[in-house]
Amino acid sequence: MTSHTLLPGLLRSALALTLVLPLAAEGAKAPTAAQAKKTQLPPLIDRDKFFGNPEIAGAQLSPDGKWIAFLKPYKDTRNVWVKKVGEPYSKGRLVTADPKRPIPGFFWSRDGKQILFVQDKDGDENYNVYAVDPSAPKAAGKEVPEARNLTAAKGARAQILSVPKADPDTLYVGLNDRDASWHDVYKVKISTGERTLIRKNTERIAGWVFDKQANLRLAVRTTEKGDTEILRVDPEGFTKVYECSVFESAGPVNFHKDGKRVYLETNKGNRDLAELVLFDPATGKEEKIESDPKNRVDFGNAIFSDLTDELLATTYEDEHTRIYWKDKAWEADYKLLQKRLPGREIGLGSMTNDEQLLMVNASSDRDPGTRYLFDRRTKKLTKEYTSREDLPREPLVAMQPIHYKSSDGLEIPAFLSLPKGVPAKGLPLVVVPHGGPWARDSWGYNPFAQFLANRGYAVLQPNFRGSTGYGKKFLNAGNKQWGDLMQDDITWGVKHLVANGTVDAKRVGIMGGSYGGYASLAGVAFTPDLYAAAVPIVGPSNLLTLLETIPPYWEAGRIIFHERMGNPNTPEGKKQLERQSPLNSAAKIKTPLLIVQGANDPRVKKAESDQIVIALRDRNFPVEYLCAPDEGHGFQRPVNNQAMFAAAEKFLAKYLKARYQEGGKPDVMQRLPQITVDPKTVVLAKKTDAASVGLPKAVAHPTAGTFNYAGTLAIGPQNMPLSQVRTVKEEAGAWLITEATKLPMGDAMDSTTIAKDTLVPQKRLVKQGPATIEMAFEGTKAIGSLAMGAEPKPFSIELGGQAFAEGSASQDSIAALPLAEGYSVTFRNVDLQKQKVDLKQAKVVAQESVTVPAGTFKAWKVEITSAVGDPGSQSLWVDIATRKVVKTTAALPQMGGAVITMELQN
Repeated sequence: MTSHTLLPGLLRSALALTLVLPLAAEGAKAPTAAQAKKTQLPPLIDRDKFFGNPEIAGAQLSPDGKWIAFLKPYKDTRNVWVKKVGEPYSKGRLVTADPKRPIPGFFWSRDGKQILFVQDKDGDENYNVYAVDPSAPKAAGKEVPEARNLTAAKGARAQILSVPKADPDTLYVGLNDRDASWHDVYKVKISTGERTLIRKNTERIAGWVFDKQANLRLAVRTTEKGDTEILRVDPEGFTKVYECSVFESAGPVNFHKDGKRVYLETNKGNRDLAELVLFDPATGKEEKIESDPKNRVDFGNAIFSDLTDELLATTYEDEHTRIYWKDKAWEADYKLLQKRLPGREIGLGSMTNDEQLLMVNASSDRDPGTRYLFDRRTKKLTKEYTSREDLPREPLVAMQPIHYKSSDGLEIPAFLSLPKGVPAKGLPLVVVPHGGPWARDSWGYNPFAQFLANRGYAVLQPNFRGSTGYGKKFLNAGNKQWGDLMQDDITWGVKHLVANGTVDAKRVGIMGGSYGGYASLAGVAFTPDLYAAAVPIVGPSNLLTLLETIPPYWEAGRIIFHERMGNPNTPEGKKQLERQSPLNSAAKIKTPLLIVQGANDPRVKKAESDQIVIALRDRNFPVEYLCAPDEGHGFQRPVNNQAMFAAAEKFLAKYLKARYQEGGKPDVMQRLPQITVDPKTVVLAKKTDAASVGLPKAVAHPTAGTFNYAGTLAIGPQNMPLSQVRTVKEEAGAWLITEATKLPMGDAMDSTTIAKDTLVPQKRLVKQGPATIEMAFEGTKAIGSLAMGAEPKPFSIELGGQAFAEGSASQDSIAALPLAEGYSVTFRNVDLQKQKVDLKQAKVVAQESVTVPAGTFKAWKVEITSAVGDPGSQSLWVDIATRKVVKTTAALPQMGGAVITMELQN
């Protein structure tokens, strides 16, 4: 049985800045005597019980019903384990052993022979797909079987497109290794890792859809105007079969069992609430299947049988989830489960291929859930484990659906959690706006709401206009309303609770992540008298710089951002976005802030937090700052996450006059000062004016000869050997520098010709696997072609000046500069991936003695970084006497944080 939810046009993941507030801080010691005043509030619950690693989570049943894979901590980090059905979880066998980054998710292959999981590096969101055989022996020197990276490629961010039932050893993935903005389609053989290009994405395709027989049938494209097109995939191209405007949504859900028609979710035309329809791509005929029987919310989800391809049920996310069964046998089993597990929402999980044995989860707003194994044949229900079993349930509170009017009379749905044991009068309040903003909060167990309620706060979670699920009109009411009516929806929620006496107007705080972080900043900037404390987490402070720095793989959604947020390319749009940017109203802020950021965030760059910290610091306004160097869009490493919430809890209590839990585990308390940033030290990277960048002047020539290098490519715990031969020779009045490199993924060759005296690049040839790049430098342009085993794709890049230190000539060109203590120079490179000029800075940072196999050398250490603040860096050690490069290191965020180290051998 498969559960399907509709995208809005397969772009939900690309467009949402959503941050589910991360798992939080480890536990701490009991409150001090001063805090332990007599009160009706229940005792403080150790924060570790809310946010520490659960002992067991995410159990998945194997397709044959013999095994259960699950998540459990290994070295305080969530990893995958496996056990036999019927065995205690303590008998589980470790399958992955990442000591630093939690495994975000996993699933069984169709044949149950492999466990597939995804992982990134330090929050950079360059996800790769890995496969591990849970029955394989431990790899040499390791505690787990070898995990194979199925999608390893430079600059790749993998998307899993299809796991076909018809071919259980196959995985279809999207990879943006050729073009960072668009994902090509690959067929991957799971057992061997063999990868075959199926479809090159040269037509702005945002999503690909396969049928049950593993045929690529449909594609979803966003047009230059932001409209959505559903295309039939033909042998020689595409045929448009369905379209809707930028202010509507439509997307494939699942193919019908007849193999011809496809279920779509759509709100096209006069529809306000999205509904489920059956669509024939051949004829264009559309048949309505269902919309919300209560006419309240959008179509939510469809559940299909993998065995018969029948539609089993539909669901709708209202104040509580509603389910409508289409299959009587499944409905009877579901009602039986409801009877045996009363008062809880029932979720159906993984199941066997015959759909007779399945995982069931029962949870509520006051219960994170218990996992059961249900046998449909015998009706036997077996408890597997209780999530967070050490978390006491009795003190937990109800999540109440409420509604209130906003500034313009629009009714806003929200959830309110009130502390237990005290009257709902004059309470401190923490508003928690969700991320997205094109997302929503839902009823159910929310650890953050429960944590805050236990501390004595009322917690408001508003689904402001622009939230999804409430219809097209409600969604579109948020267009271009960041900081305006969307913020009013939050403000009027606070006013509503103050007016009815629930909340003390002087003790209101706001805390949220991503868009919720923006709303926190907007709240204190645009309504400076409303909040007494704010904790923005990875929140953008300047909407113009946010839009300038979106990840390349969001290119399909750029125009949608412009339509829903504001267009920075028009005078009126730019003016609007400037006005809605909290940074530009920083002088109005009166509220103390604790700002939280991940240094590697690809969505909301670190500069977004840096610049608001600087603005507040420069007016001597109190601001606290946490920035983890090994995190991205939200904290995932347990120790970072736990340190953040320990700081946030104490900060809120200080300004909202509430209680908190002091201290924490030693590693958490040790980590907190390490990620605490003194605002006095924060500086923004200086913007380099490209027009001012000239050509560096070389004072020496490269040294002719053949030089052998060896080293390693380190990706996570893996260290793979590398070797390189660099040849430097004079040819036709120029220098020809060639690097032949043996890499784990195959051999590569880079050959660059540079002018004899100026070292300006003249031409470059790169070959690696099926890729060939040819490039010539003509004045201020780089002109060439890129071929991936097919028709070459031409390019022409305006550089605005002459390039320097290109390709294989990079190191010899840098070594020929007048290196000395404090020397620094900026120069132009070509960024082939982004097809634009790339400004680099080379700086001498030290004089060091370095020992490599070729000997010991007195060397200049030169660091090469982006002059515009992009991630990645390289260090060269240049022998002062001979100008030979004797050692290099390079950090490659486009390869998931890989580090290459090379040393001269001769």
